[in-house]
Amino acid sequence: MTDLRKIDVNLIVVLDAILNELNLTRAGEAVGMSQPAVSGALARLRQQFDDPLLVRNGRSFELTEAAQAMKPLVNEAMIEIQRTYDLLPTFDPATSTRTFHIGATDYLLSQMTSPLLSLLETEAPHVDIDFNVLPLDLDVSLIDLLRRDVLIASATLGIPGKRQSLFSDSFVGIARKGNPLVKNGSIDAGTLNQAELVQMILGGSGLNQIDLGLAQAGITPKTSISVRSVMTIPFLVTGTDLIGWVPEKLALQYREPLDLEIIETPIQRSALIESVHWHPSKSSDPAIAWLVSMLRKAAEILETD
Repeated sequence: MTDLRKIDVNLIVVLDAILNELNLTRAGEAVGMSQPAVSGALARLRQQFDDPLLVRNGRSFELTEAAQAMKPLVNEAMIEIQRTYDLLPTFDPATSTRTFHIGATDYLLSQMTSPLLSLLETEAPHVDIDFNVLPLDLDVSLIDLLRRDVLIASATLGIPGKRQSLFSDSFVGIARKGNPLVKNGSIDAGTLNQAELVQMILGGSGLNQIDLGLAQAGITPKTSISVRSVMTIPFLVTGTDLIGWVPEKLALQYREPLDLEIIETPIQRSALIESVHWHPSKSSDPAIAWLVSMLRKAAEILETD
C-alpha cells in the first residue's frame, strides 16, 4: 500500500489538468495557476511517478504510455474527490460560528468593512471576521491565498487563483487647497516635472497606473516620497505642496476634512477594478461561495452610496 502521508494529493488536480490539456499554460488556466507553477508541479509529478508523463512531439506535446494508462484512473480519482466534497455539510450562515480570514490593503478595508459588517449583523450574527491589513508591495502567491479565506485586491496585480470583480474606481490627483503649483484646478506636465510627488510601491515590478501614466506623459518627477499605504497619501498632501494620486472614493472621503482638492493632471484616468480572490481548492467550499456573495453585496452598497 502506498503511504499517502508521503504524497502531495493536491498534485492530482494539476495532473488531471495536464493529462487533459497536454499544455502547461492551458493546464494552469484550468486550475488557476501560473505556467511556471504548473511546470514545477510537473517536475514533482515526474519524480513521483518516475516517468516524463508529457513529452514534446514537434511543436506539440503528447502523453507517455504510463500517462495514457493513468488518465482514466486520475479521472476516476477526481470524481471521487468531488463526491467527497459533495458530502460535506452545507453552510448555514444563520447558525455558523466560523471565523473568516480576509486580507486587503488599508484602503480597501476602509471601503468594504462597514457595508460588509452591516450585512453580517442580520445574515450571519455569529460569524467572526479576522481582517488582515496587507501592504501595497505584497507579491501574492497561491501560498498566500491558502493562508486566508479570501483576499481583496486590484485585478491588475496578476494574483493567481480564482476571482470575481467587486467594484470599480479610478485614480485622481489631489493637492491641498491653495497649493501654488495648481492653477485653476489643474497642473501641467512641466510643473509636475519640478514638483514633489507621492509614489505608491506595489508588489512585483512596483509599477502602477500612476507610474505608467507619468512615463507615458514624459514626466520624470524631480523628487518623490514612497509609501506602502494608500491611506497615508491624503495626510501627506494636506499642509504641504506634495502632489499625490489616490482612488477617487478616498479623495472624496477626505476632500473636506483635510482641505484637499481633486485636480486635473496629464495622467489619463483608467478604471481600477477591485476584486475578491481565493485559492482554486476553496471553490467547492459553500462557506467561501457565501462569503464572496456577501462581499459582492457589500460592494453594491458601496457603489450606490
